[in-house]
Amino acid sequence: MAKPFHELRERLLRAGIAPRHVRRYLAELADHLADLRAEEERAGRSADAESAAFIRLGTMDQLANAMIEQRRFQSWCVRAPWAMFGLVPLLLLAAAWFVALFILWSGWNIFLPGAETPFGVRVHGVANLYFQLGRSIYLGAPIFVGWGIGLLAARQRLKALWPALGLILTALIGGAGQVHVSRPIVAVGLRHVTLGFTLAPSVQRGPYGLLHTLMILSIAALPYLIWRLHQAYSRSA
Repeated sequence: MAKPFHELRERLLRAGIAPRHVRRYLAELADHLADLRAEEERAGRSADAESAAFIRLGTMDQLANAMIEQRRFQSWCVRAPWAMFGLVPLLLLAAAWFVALFILWSGWNIFLPGAETPFGVRVHGVANLYFQLGRSIYLGAPIFVGWGIGLLAARQRLKALWPALGLILTALIGGAGQVHVSRPIVAVGLRHVTLGFTLAPSVQRGPYGLLHTLMILSIAALPYLIWRLHQAYSRSA
C-alpha cells in the first residue's frame, strides 16, 4: 500500500494541500486501512484482506477529493503566493540585514571608537570575528532566503512561476543593497549606518552590480533547479 499512498501524497501536494495536513491525513488513512485489513482477516479473508481493505477505504479520486475540496487545508503558498514568495522573503531579508547592520554599528562603536569608518581598518581577535559575523549574515542572507524559497516550492510541488519571481526579486534586492556609514562632525555624535538601494554602481563600476546579482541568483536558485531536474528525470525514467 506504500505506492498508492505515495501517489495520493503527490497528488495532494500538487493540488495545493499544506504538507502538514497531508501528513496527518495519510497517517489517519494508514490507521483506518489497518483496521479494515484486520476486519477482513477476522472474517476469514486473509488472502485478499489488503486488497479488500483498500477497496473499502475508497478510490484514489475519492480520497484525494475529500481533502482538495476543502479550502481550509490549502497551503498559503496557494492561497497567497504573492505574499509567500514576495513579501515574506523581503521581510526575512530585511530582518537579517538589520542584524548585520547592528553588528557593524555596535562593532564600530565598541572596537573602533576613534575610526572615521569601520571599513578598511585592520582588526584582530574578537573584533575580527565580530565584524566577520555581521559580514557573513549580510552577504549570506539573500542566498539563504533563496534556499528557503526553493525548499518551500519543492515541499509544495509548485510550478516554477512564483518561486522564480521570488528568487529574482531576492537577487535584485540583494545585488542592489549598499551599506553607507557616516560619522558626525561633533565628537559625541552618534555614528550612522544605513542601507540604500541603487542601480548606479552597475554603471559606475562596470558589470560588478549585475554580476553580483547574477551570482546571488545562481547560488540561491541552485537547490531548486536541482530538485526540478530530479523531478523531470524521475518522470521520464
